Amino acid sequence: MKTNPSKLAVLWTSADREVALKMAFMYTYNAKKNGWFDEVKLIIWGPTAKLMSEDTELQEYLVHMIAVGVEVIACKACADMYNVSGKLTELGVDVFLAGEALTDILKTDYKLLSV
Repeated sequence: MKTNPSKLAVLWTSADREVALKMAFMYTYNAKKNGWFDEVKLIIWGPTAKLMSEDTELQEYLVHMIAVGVEVIACKACADMYNVSGKLTELGVDVFLAGEALTDILKTDYKLLSV
């Protein structure tokens, strides 16, 4: 029996939509859907906040990730720089000042994948 839940955090910072579709989103979604990790977080950081707010294909993928149990958060400071905090919240993203949360992830037993 597994005693420690496995945890993955994907820090998505690249505003290249192909990186989002072909790596960050695909792996994050499948990691949760297929049970590769017990807990999976997608962290929207920097220019990815703007991309997410504008790209309908990414938004549709986001809905599927949330539906399988991926926790999606975004850095409010970053989102505010692009004036997209409201849009991200509408999409179901938990938007807050995430520096401390990222620090906690780095200091705990999460595996961190940065793309």
